[in-house]
Amino acid sequence: MTLACVEMLSFGLAHLARAADEAGERLVLLTGVEQLYLHELAALPPGAIDVVPVDTHDRGAVVEQLRAIGDLRGVISSTDTWGVTGAELAVEFGLPGIDPTVIRRVRDKAHVRDVLYRAGLSRFASYAVDDVDNLSLSRLAAAVGLPAVVKDTSGTGSQNVWLVRDAEDLHRLRHGAGRAPLFGRLFAEPFLPGPVYSAETLTWQGHTHLLGLSSRLMSPRPWFREDVTAFPVALPDDDFRKIGQWLGTVLAALGYTDRFAHIELAMTVDGPQVIEVNPRIGGALVGESMCRALGFNVYSGLVDLALGRRPRLLDHPLPARGPAVAFVLAYPDRAGVLAAVQGLDELSRYPGNPTWYPTKAIGAHIAHLTDARGHAGILLAEGPTAEIATHRAVAAAGALHVDTRAADGTHRRSDP
Repeated sequence: MTLACVEMLSFGLAHLARAADEAGERLVLLTGVEQLYLHELAALPPGAIDVVPVDTHDRGAVVEQLRAIGDLRGVISSTDTWGVTGAELAVEFGLPGIDPTVIRRVRDKAHVRDVLYRAGLSRFASYAVDDVDNLSLSRLAAAVGLPAVVKDTSGTGSQNVWLVRDAEDLHRLRHGAGRAPLFGRLFAEPFLPGPVYSAETLTWQGHTHLLGLSSRLMSPRPWFREDVTAFPVALPDDDFRKIGQWLGTVLAALGYTDRFAHIELAMTVDGPQVIEVNPRIGGALVGESMCRALGFNVYSGLVDLALGRRPRLLDHPLPARGPAVAFVLAYPDRAGVLAAVQGLDELSRYPGNPTWYPTKAIGAHIAHLTDARGHAGILLAEGPTAEIATHRAVAAAGALHVDTRAADGTHRRSDP
């Protein structure tokens, strides 16, 4: 019997393949970017997964490949870009899954904001930015206040997000939005002051379980680049329970059932506030962190959900404390062609078993440094608590130097 995965996050494919094998299922990956998974595929024995090259943006081509699988039992699609497509394909083939309309609506960040506002779960609604060239600072201030955040309704990886505090930021917004390929449309909302966290949840038959919170250290303003993440954040038991109940109410208001969610929130002076809801398991190394910290292959949840059965993960007790994991995304400070990552041979000298996960091959061009597209790799370290794991990861990452060179061959060296 076979499960088909329509693309995947950069990491987690090896865990997913092992989970499918343990469930007695063959895993087929349909992908148009096989090079994205070279690190993950190298971690698997030959034949552990079948890779089918196909243009996954071509729905007809994907349908044709799925029809060629005679014993197809489920479709997995745990990415922002292909989440709706995967849900639609499950319906088309009569397989278990969530209503595609729900995924489509949750992917619309402005819609989510408005639903939560009407349900009394957000203090403000969205403000459509239909004409960014004629958007004035006074109009934005009157609509949502300053500082404001203007972003893509269907953005991903911190792309197309602008902080607007003054006329200089407004100019940057107009210039950037005029050149950026948007996934949706622009809207504005107030900036939420406070530390940022991501809640990792799993919902089954309308009941949401909070698996843990990831901390998030961001780049300096005005960018929203994610630099350091740790899991799980230690919260008082009562706070953890209350946040879990509140997130269940949030997802219920969105009609969200039977799926993982990665919910970004800010801990403000008025309590936790939703930034956005991502209808998938966490990206980067969040899934890896969860597997290590929880002592369980969380990707088995994707397998169980694709088969329409209660995820075994829900029966796994959450550890009272530790172990914990933290990771640092390593960026160059200049765009260019990736020439080398120096210092990898020094990692064994650092505590926490630091491990390097490459995301770019040598020779890859790095053009974007203010969002998740720009990191060359991720440095992960372990610790008894998220705080100690963070200290270890940051210390080890300090040994690394991401070098780029200009197209003309000029060498550039930078410290992340």
